[in-house]
This record gives sequence, C-alpha cells and structure tokens, in this order.
Amino acid sequence: MTDGEKPRADGIITVEVAYARPDVQVILPVEVPDGATVADALRGSKIADRFPEIDLETAKVGIFGKLTRMDTALKPKDRVEIYRPLIADPKEVRRQRAAEGKPTRKGGASDNT
Repeated sequence: MTDGEKPRADGIITVEVAYARPDVQVILPVEVPDGATVADALRGSKIADRFPEIDLETAKVGIFGKLTRMDTALKPKDRVEIYRPLIADPKEVRRQRAAEGKPTRKGGASDNT
C-alpha cells in the first residue's frame, strides 16, 4: 500500500462524501476513524446541514457508483455518494415516446446527426 491507502498512525482515514443537484455538486473530504461506516462519514460530513432536503434515514447511498448500505465499513479514499430520487421513471418515459411514435435510440441520439 502507498501512503493514503492505510490508516494514519492515529487510526484516522480520509474518505469523501459526494452529493449533486442540477445546480450544485459537492465532494467533501471527511476524516473518520478506521472501521467507520457510511453512516459515520455522512454524519461527520454534516452534509444534511448544508442540504436539508437530504433525509439520511431514507437516502440511497453508494460507494463509487455501487449501491451500498449505511452500515458498510469504509476504506481509505472511498467516495460515499448520496443519490437523489429519479424525477421520471425511465420505463414510463420510453412508453410515452413509443406511444407518440417517436423513435428511441440507444444513448439518446437524435435523428439530426
């Protein structure tokens, strides 16, 4: 392991807490004790104070894009991500496009290419 990939001598690791809205994105470095959980990092980041719309009791969270649980133990340099609910159901959007006769293309490309 290289420096930063293991706990410091005092047993502290650094992780990041990430959250994004359409108008703002933040990545906050947080120092937590070795063995800390996702929930510990979220509390330590005080992200809910900055973004009151986040309900840490019900929020979906992940580490580097992979959905995880609040009691998951963190490793140094992990990035805890807080996911917002989807605005529209992707399946319903596809159904509506099909009902309107609009073509659906992989990757969302339009006919104007």
